[in-house]
Amino acid sequence: MTQPDVSVIIGAYEAMPYLIDCLASVEAQTIDPGRVEVITVDDGSTDGTGEYLEEFAARAPMPVTVIRQENSGGPSGPRNVGLAKATGRYVFFLDADDRLGEEALERMVGAADRNGTDVVLGRVEGVNRKAPRSMWDANRDRTDVYSSNIKFTLSAQKLFRRALLDRHGMRFDESLWTGEDALFTMEAYLRADGVSVIADYTCYYLVGRSDGKHVTKSGGYAKRFDSARSLMALIADLVPPGPRRELLMVRPFTVTLLPQFGPPYAKDSEEVRRHKLELAKPMMDAYWNADLARRLLVNERLRLHLVAEQRGDLLLDVVKFVRSKTRPTVYLERRGSRVYLGYPHFRERAAGIPDSVYLAEPREARKVPGYRENRMGQLVQRATRKARRIILPTGTSGGRAARKP
Repeated sequence: MTQPDVSVIIGAYEAMPYLIDCLASVEAQTIDPGRVEVITVDDGSTDGTGEYLEEFAARAPMPVTVIRQENSGGPSGPRNVGLAKATGRYVFFLDADDRLGEEALERMVGAADRNGTDVVLGRVEGVNRKAPRSMWDANRDRTDVYSSNIKFTLSAQKLFRRALLDRHGMRFDESLWTGEDALFTMEAYLRADGVSVIADYTCYYLVGRSDGKHVTKSGGYAKRFDSARSLMALIADLVPPGPRRELLMVRPFTVTLLPQFGPPYAKDSEEVRRHKLELAKPMMDAYWNADLARRLLVNERLRLHLVAEQRGDLLLDVVKFVRSKTRPTVYLERRGSRVYLGYPHFRERAAGIPDSVYLAEPREARKVPGYRENRMGQLVQRATRKARRIILPTGTSGGRAARKP
Protein backbone atom coordinates (compact mmCIF):
# COMPACT_ATOMS: atom_id res chain seq x y z
CA MET A 1 0.00 0.00 0.00
CA THR A 2 1.33 3.45 -0.88
CA GLN A 3 2.17 5.60 2.12
CA PRO A 4 -0.35 8.43 2.53
CA ASP A 5 0.93 11.98 2.47
CA VAL A 6 -1.06 13.02 5.52
CA SER A 7 -2.81 11.38 8.44
CA VAL A 8 -5.72 13.45 9.74
CA ILE A 9 -6.20 12.66 13.43
CA ILE A 10 -9.59 13.50 14.96
CA GLY A 11 -10.23 13.02 18.66
CA ALA A 12 -13.96 13.28 19.35
CA TYR A 13 -15.98 13.52 22.54
CA GLU A 14 -19.68 14.40 22.54
CA ALA A 15 -19.07 16.08 19.18
CA MET A 16 -22.53 15.97 17.61
CA PRO A 17 -23.80 17.75 15.59
CA TYR A 18 -20.57 19.65 14.89
CA LEU A 19 -18.88 16.45 13.80
CA ILE A 20 -21.09 16.35 10.70
CA ASP A 21 -19.57 19.55 9.26
CA CYS A 22 -16.11 18.54 10.44
CA LEU A 23 -16.14 15.27 8.50
CA ALA A 24 -17.83 16.90 5.52
CA SER A 25 -14.86 19.28 5.33
CA VAL A 26 -12.49 16.32 5.29
CA GLU A 27 -14.48 14.63 2.54
CA ALA A 28 -14.46 17.85 0.49
CA GLN A 29 -10.67 18.22 0.46
CA THR A 30 -9.18 18.93 -2.99
CA ILE A 31 -6.19 16.70 -2.29
CA ASP A 32 -6.47 13.22 -3.89
CA PRO A 33 -8.25 10.95 -1.34
CA GLY A 34 -5.56 8.33 -1.99
CA ARG A 35 -3.03 10.66 -0.38
CA VAL A 36 -4.97 10.87 2.89
CA GLU A 37 -5.83 8.59 5.79
CA VAL A 38 -8.20 9.56 8.59
CA ILE A 39 -7.80 8.21 12.12
CA THR A 40 -10.67 8.96 14.47
CA VAL A 41 -10.85 8.27 18.20
CA ASP A 42 -14.21 8.35 19.96
CA ASP A 43 -13.32 9.15 23.56
CA GLY A 44 -16.29 7.55 25.29
CA SER A 45 -19.07 9.63 23.73
CA THR A 46 -22.73 8.93 24.50
CA ASP A 47 -24.35 11.24 21.94
CA GLY A 48 -23.95 9.16 18.78
CA THR A 49 -20.45 10.42 17.93
CA GLY A 50 -19.00 6.92 17.64
CA GLU A 51 -21.83 5.66 15.46
CA TYR A 52 -21.50 8.64 13.11
CA LEU A 53 -17.76 8.06 12.79
CA GLU A 54 -18.44 4.47 11.73
CA GLU A 55 -21.03 5.62 9.18
CA PHE A 56 -18.50 8.05 7.75
CA ALA A 57 -15.82 5.35 7.56
CA ALA A 58 -18.16 3.15 5.52
CA ARG A 59 -18.70 5.78 2.79
CA ALA A 60 -15.62 8.02 2.82
CA PRO A 61 -13.41 8.14 -0.29
CA MET A 62 -10.26 7.73 1.81
CA PRO A 63 -9.37 5.05 4.37
CA VAL A 64 -10.84 5.83 7.79
CA THR A 65 -9.94 4.10 11.04
CA VAL A 66 -12.40 4.34 13.94
CA ILE A 67 -11.15 3.65 17.45
CA ARG A 68 -13.62 3.66 20.34
CA GLN A 69 -12.38 3.84 23.93
CA GLU A 70 -13.40 4.77 27.45
CA ASN A 71 -13.29 8.47 28.20
CA SER A 72 -9.75 9.62 28.94
CA GLY A 73 -10.67 12.97 30.46
CA GLY A 74 -8.93 15.25 27.97
CA PRO A 75 -7.72 15.73 24.38
CA SER A 76 -4.18 14.39 24.86
CA GLY A 77 -5.12 10.71 25.14
CA PRO A 78 -7.10 10.49 21.88
CA ARG A 79 -4.45 12.46 19.99
CA ASN A 80 -1.71 10.13 21.23
CA VAL A 81 -3.74 7.06 20.31
CA GLY A 82 -4.28 8.45 16.82
CA LEU A 83 -0.64 9.44 16.44
CA ALA A 84 0.47 5.91 17.32
CA LYS A 85 -1.64 4.58 14.43
CA ALA A 86 -0.60 7.20 11.87
CA THR A 87 1.37 6.13 8.78
CA GLY A 88 1.37 9.38 6.77
CA ARG A 89 4.43 11.48 6.05
CA TYR A 90 2.64 14.31 7.84
CA VAL A 91 -0.01 14.44 10.55
CA PHE A 92 -2.72 17.03 11.07
CA PHE A 93 -4.76 17.25 14.28
CA LEU A 94 -8.34 18.28 13.57
CA ASP A 95 -10.76 18.97 16.43
CA ALA A 96 -14.14 17.37 15.94
CA ASP A 97 -16.11 20.60 16.29
CA ASP A 98 -13.96 22.55 13.81
CA ARG A 99 -13.57 22.24 10.05
CA LEU A 100 -11.04 22.59 7.24
CA GLY A 101 -10.97 24.89 4.24
CA GLU A 102 -11.38 22.83 1.06
CA GLU A 103 -7.78 23.32 -0.12
CA ALA A 104 -6.22 23.11 3.35
CA LEU A 105 -4.45 19.76 3.15
CA GLU A 106 -3.32 20.23 -0.43
CA ARG A 107 -1.86 23.64 0.33
CA MET A 108 -0.17 22.61 3.58
CA VAL A 109 1.39 19.41 2.25
CA GLY A 110 2.51 21.33 -0.82
CA ALA A 111 4.15 24.02 1.32
CA ALA A 112 6.00 21.47 3.44
CA ASP A 113 7.23 19.58 0.36
CA ARG A 114 8.32 22.70 -1.54
CA ASN A 115 10.14 24.27 1.38
CA GLY A 116 11.37 21.19 3.22
CA THR A 117 9.80 22.48 6.42
CA ASP A 118 8.70 20.36 9.38
CA VAL A 119 5.69 22.41 10.51
CA VAL A 120 3.09 24.30 8.46
CA LEU A 121 0.59 26.80 9.86
CA GLY A 122 -2.53 27.49 7.83
CA ARG A 123 -4.53 30.65 8.41
CA VAL A 124 -7.18 30.24 11.11
CA GLU A 125 -10.55 31.99 11.11
CA GLY A 126 -12.88 32.06 14.09
CA VAL A 127 -16.56 31.18 13.80
CA ASN A 128 -18.44 32.53 16.82
CA ARG A 129 -15.15 32.72 18.71
CA LYS A 130 -11.83 34.55 18.52
CA ALA A 131 -8.86 33.21 16.56
CA PRO A 132 -5.18 34.21 16.60
CA ARG A 133 -4.37 37.02 14.15
CA SER A 134 -0.86 38.44 14.51
CA MET A 135 0.92 35.72 12.54
CA TRP A 136 -1.11 35.99 9.33
CA ASP A 137 0.34 39.22 7.97
CA ALA A 138 2.17 37.46 5.10
CA ASN A 139 2.94 34.06 3.61
CA ARG A 140 6.26 32.68 4.81
CA ASP A 141 7.98 29.86 2.96
CA ARG A 142 10.45 29.34 5.79
CA THR A 143 10.59 30.99 9.19
CA ASP A 144 11.14 30.05 12.83
CA VAL A 145 9.72 30.77 16.25
CA TYR A 146 12.14 33.66 16.83
CA SER A 147 11.53 35.54 13.57
CA SER A 148 7.73 35.63 13.54
CA ASN A 149 4.68 35.70 15.81
CA ILE A 150 3.98 31.98 15.56
CA LYS A 151 4.72 31.62 19.28
CA PHE A 152 1.28 33.16 19.83
CA THR A 153 -0.50 30.26 18.14
CA LEU A 154 0.34 27.08 20.00
CA SER A 155 -2.82 25.09 19.35
CA ALA A 156 -2.33 21.63 17.86
CA GLN A 157 -4.08 22.37 14.57
CA LYS A 158 -0.93 22.42 12.45
CA LEU A 159 0.67 20.13 9.88
CA PHE A 160 3.61 18.28 11.46
CA ARG A 161 6.20 16.11 9.73
CA ARG A 162 5.75 12.74 11.41
CA ALA A 163 9.46 11.91 11.19
CA LEU A 164 10.17 14.93 13.41
CA LEU A 165 7.70 13.72 16.04
CA ASP A 166 9.00 10.16 15.93
CA ARG A 167 12.66 11.22 16.02
CA HIS A 168 12.14 13.07 19.29
CA GLY A 169 9.47 10.79 20.73
CA MET A 170 7.02 13.67 20.88
CA ARG A 171 3.61 13.03 22.35
CA PHE A 172 0.98 15.13 24.14
CA ASP A 173 1.42 15.34 27.91
CA GLU A 174 -1.57 13.51 29.36
CA SER A 175 -0.87 14.83 32.87
CA LEU A 176 -1.88 18.36 31.81
CA TRP A 177 -5.56 19.32 31.82
CA THR A 178 -4.93 22.45 29.79
CA GLY A 179 -2.07 23.76 27.68
CA GLU A 180 -0.97 20.33 26.49
CA ASP A 181 -1.11 21.49 22.88
CA ALA A 182 1.02 24.56 23.67
CA LEU A 183 3.74 22.34 25.08
CA PHE A 184 3.66 19.99 22.08
CA THR A 185 3.59 22.75 19.46
CA MET A 186 6.33 24.86 21.06
CA GLU A 187 8.60 21.82 21.16
CA ALA A 188 7.87 21.17 17.50
CA TYR A 189 8.69 24.79 16.62
CA LEU A 190 11.99 24.58 18.50
CA ARG A 191 13.04 21.26 17.00
CA ALA A 192 11.75 21.91 13.47
CA ASP A 193 13.92 22.42 10.42
CA GLY A 194 11.86 25.44 9.37
CA VAL A 195 8.22 26.46 9.65
CA SER A 196 5.96 27.57 6.78
CA VAL A 197 3.03 29.97 7.16
CA ILE A 198 0.04 30.10 4.78
CA ALA A 199 -1.60 33.47 5.39
CA ASP A 200 -3.58 34.08 2.19
CA TYR A 201 -6.01 31.16 2.50
CA THR A 202 -8.16 30.08 5.44
CA CYS A 203 -7.13 26.52 6.15
CA TYR A 204 -8.91 26.10 9.48
CA TYR A 205 -12.23 27.27 10.89
CA LEU A 206 -12.21 27.42 14.70
CA VAL A 207 -15.83 26.93 15.69
CA GLY A 208 -17.38 28.22 18.90
CA ARG A 209 -19.95 25.80 20.24
CA SER A 210 -23.21 27.21 21.53
CA ASP A 211 -23.21 24.62 24.33
CA GLY A 212 -19.78 25.75 25.57
CA LYS A 213 -18.32 22.25 25.42
CA HIS A 214 -15.35 23.40 23.35
CA VAL A 215 -13.93 25.02 26.48
CA THR A 216 -11.12 22.93 27.96
CA LYS A 217 -11.85 21.27 31.28
CA SER A 218 -9.48 23.38 33.32
CA GLY A 219 -9.89 21.63 36.65
CA GLY A 220 -9.50 25.02 38.39
CA TYR A 221 -6.99 27.85 38.27
CA ALA A 222 -4.14 25.68 39.61
CA LYS A 223 -4.09 23.80 36.31
CA ARG A 224 -3.26 27.05 34.50
CA PHE A 225 -0.18 27.37 36.65
CA ASP A 226 0.76 23.77 35.77
CA SER A 227 0.52 24.70 32.10
CA ALA A 228 2.64 27.84 32.48
CA ARG A 229 5.25 25.98 34.54
CA SER A 230 5.55 23.19 31.96
CA LEU A 231 5.91 25.58 29.02
CA MET A 232 8.52 27.71 30.81
CA ALA A 233 10.49 24.59 31.75
CA LEU A 234 10.43 23.34 28.14
CA ILE A 235 11.72 26.66 26.82
CA ALA A 236 14.43 26.79 29.48
CA ASP A 237 15.48 23.23 28.67
CA LEU A 238 15.77 23.75 24.91
CA VAL A 239 16.95 27.37 24.66
CA PRO A 240 20.09 28.67 26.41
CA PRO A 241 19.85 31.82 28.56
CA GLY A 242 19.81 35.05 26.58
CA PRO A 243 17.61 37.20 24.35
CA ARG A 244 16.10 34.30 22.42
CA ARG A 245 14.92 32.59 25.58
CA GLU A 246 13.40 35.82 26.90
CA LEU A 247 11.65 36.40 23.57
CA LEU A 248 9.89 33.04 23.90
CA MET A 249 9.21 33.42 27.62
CA VAL A 250 6.97 36.38 26.77
CA ARG A 251 4.37 33.89 25.63
CA PRO A 252 3.83 31.83 28.83
CA PHE A 253 4.22 34.89 31.05
CA THR A 254 1.66 37.04 29.22
CA VAL A 255 -0.76 34.49 27.77
CA THR A 256 -0.85 31.81 30.48
CA LEU A 257 0.37 33.30 33.77
CA LEU A 258 -0.65 36.97 33.62
CA PRO A 259 -4.44 36.33 33.19
CA GLN A 260 -4.39 34.78 36.67
CA PHE A 261 -3.58 38.28 37.89
CA GLY A 262 -6.04 40.06 35.61
CA PRO A 263 -9.45 41.61 36.48
CA PRO A 264 -10.93 38.37 37.94
CA TYR A 265 -8.15 38.43 40.58
CA ALA A 266 -9.93 41.34 42.24
CA LYS A 267 -12.96 39.12 42.84
CA ASP A 268 -10.94 36.19 44.21
CA SER A 269 -11.04 35.45 47.91
CA GLU A 270 -8.03 36.46 49.98
CA GLU A 271 -7.13 32.78 50.29
CA VAL A 272 -7.19 32.23 46.51
CA ARG A 273 -5.15 35.39 45.88
CA ARG A 274 -2.54 34.22 48.37
CA HIS A 275 -2.46 30.77 46.80
CA LYS A 276 -1.99 32.19 43.31
CA LEU A 277 1.01 34.19 44.49
CA GLU A 278 2.46 31.06 46.09
CA LEU A 279 2.00 29.07 42.87
CA ALA A 280 3.64 31.80 40.80
CA LYS A 281 6.66 32.35 43.05
CA PRO A 282 8.85 29.44 41.84
CA MET A 283 8.34 30.50 38.21
CA MET A 284 9.10 34.13 38.96
CA ASP A 285 12.22 33.16 40.91
CA ALA A 286 13.45 30.92 38.10
CA TYR A 287 12.65 32.88 34.95
CA TRP A 288 11.65 36.51 35.61
CA ASN A 289 14.40 39.02 34.79
CA ALA A 290 14.95 42.58 33.58
CA ASP A 291 15.37 41.64 29.90
CA LEU A 292 12.05 39.80 29.89
CA ALA A 293 10.36 42.63 31.79
CA ARG A 294 11.43 45.20 29.20
CA ARG A 295 9.57 43.26 26.51
CA LEU A 296 6.19 43.80 28.20
CA LEU A 297 3.71 46.66 28.37
CA VAL A 298 3.88 48.72 31.55
CA ASN A 299 0.70 47.34 33.10
CA GLU A 300 1.85 43.77 32.37
CA ARG A 301 5.34 44.41 33.74
CA LEU A 302 4.03 46.12 36.86
CA ARG A 303 1.66 43.31 37.76
CA LEU A 304 4.29 40.63 37.24
CA HIS A 305 6.88 42.67 39.15
CA LEU A 306 4.51 42.72 42.12
CA VAL A 307 3.88 39.00 41.73
CA ALA A 308 7.64 38.41 41.80
CA GLU A 309 7.95 40.58 44.90
CA GLN A 310 4.92 38.83 46.46
CA ARG A 311 3.29 42.23 47.10
CA GLY A 312 -0.31 41.12 47.03
CA ASP A 313 -1.58 44.32 48.67
CA LEU A 314 -0.13 46.57 45.97
CA LEU A 315 -1.04 44.11 43.22
CA LEU A 316 -4.72 44.28 44.14
CA ASP A 317 -4.66 48.06 43.74
CA VAL A 318 -3.13 47.74 40.26
CA VAL A 319 -5.57 45.03 39.18
CA LYS A 320 -8.54 47.15 40.27
CA PHE A 321 -7.11 50.10 38.34
CA VAL A 322 -6.66 47.99 35.20
CA ARG A 323 -10.18 46.57 35.59
CA SER A 324 -11.61 50.10 35.76
CA LYS A 325 -10.07 50.83 32.33
CA THR A 326 -8.83 54.15 33.66
CA ARG A 327 -6.01 55.68 31.65
CA PRO A 328 -2.86 56.26 33.69
CA THR A 329 -1.38 59.72 33.97
CA VAL A 330 1.44 60.22 31.47
CA TYR A 331 4.75 61.73 32.57
CA LEU A 332 6.96 63.03 29.77
CA GLU A 333 10.53 63.64 30.90
CA ARG A 334 13.91 64.40 29.38
CA ARG A 335 12.43 66.60 26.69
CA GLY A 336 9.88 64.00 25.74
CA SER A 337 12.35 61.17 25.23
CA ARG A 338 11.19 59.27 28.30
CA VAL A 339 7.61 58.27 29.09
CA TYR A 340 6.40 57.00 32.44
CA LEU A 341 2.85 55.71 32.87
CA GLY A 342 1.42 56.58 36.26
CA TYR A 343 -0.23 53.37 37.34
CA PRO A 344 -0.90 53.01 41.09
CA HIS A 345 2.03 53.52 43.49
CA PHE A 346 4.23 55.30 40.94
CA ARG A 347 7.02 57.04 42.88
CA GLU A 348 5.45 56.30 46.23
CA ARG A 349 8.32 55.96 48.68
CA ALA A 350 6.49 53.46 50.84
CA ALA A 351 5.83 51.15 47.86
CA GLY A 352 9.46 51.22 46.74
CA ILE A 353 8.75 50.21 43.15
CA PRO A 354 11.59 51.25 40.79
CA ASP A 355 10.79 53.87 38.17
CA SER A 356 11.99 51.43 35.49
CA VAL A 357 8.87 49.33 36.07
CA TYR A 358 6.70 52.25 34.90
CA LEU A 359 8.94 53.23 31.96
CA ALA A 360 7.24 52.74 28.60
CA GLU A 361 9.40 51.08 25.97
CA PRO A 362 9.34 52.70 22.49
CA ARG A 363 6.57 50.52 21.04
CA GLU A 364 4.24 51.71 23.81
CA ALA A 365 5.68 55.21 24.17
CA ARG A 366 5.13 55.99 20.48
CA LYS A 367 1.38 56.19 21.17
CA VAL A 368 1.92 59.13 23.54
CA PRO A 369 1.61 62.63 22.00
CA GLY A 370 4.83 64.56 22.45
CA TYR A 371 7.10 61.55 22.71
CA ARG A 372 10.46 61.99 20.97
CA GLU A 373 12.27 58.74 20.31
CA ASN A 374 15.90 58.74 21.39
CA ARG A 375 17.31 56.83 18.45
CA MET A 376 20.93 57.48 19.39
CA GLY A 377 20.35 55.97 22.80
CA GLN A 378 18.73 52.93 21.22
CA LEU A 379 21.70 52.46 18.90
CA VAL A 380 24.06 52.59 21.87
CA GLN A 381 21.95 50.06 23.78
CA ARG A 382 21.85 47.68 20.80
CA ALA A 383 25.61 47.99 20.30
CA THR A 384 26.17 47.28 23.99
CA ARG A 385 23.95 44.19 23.91
CA LYS A 386 25.69 42.95 20.75
CA ALA A 387 29.10 43.43 22.36
CA ARG A 388 28.00 41.48 25.43
CA ARG A 389 26.81 38.59 23.28
CA ILE A 390 30.19 38.46 21.58
CA ILE A 391 32.26 38.77 24.75
CA LEU A 392 30.36 36.54 27.11
CA PRO A 393 30.61 32.74 26.70
CA THR A 394 27.66 30.63 25.66
CA GLY A 395 25.38 29.76 28.55
CA THR A 396 25.63 33.09 30.41
CA SER A 397 22.72 35.51 30.66
CA GLY A 398 24.02 37.43 27.67
CA GLY A 399 25.12 34.38 25.76
CA ARG A 400 25.16 33.79 22.04
CA ALA A 401 22.12 32.86 20.00
CA ALA A 402 20.51 29.59 20.97
CA ARG A 403 21.79 26.39 19.54
CA LYS A 404 19.43 24.41 17.38
CA PRO A 405 17.82 21.77 19.60
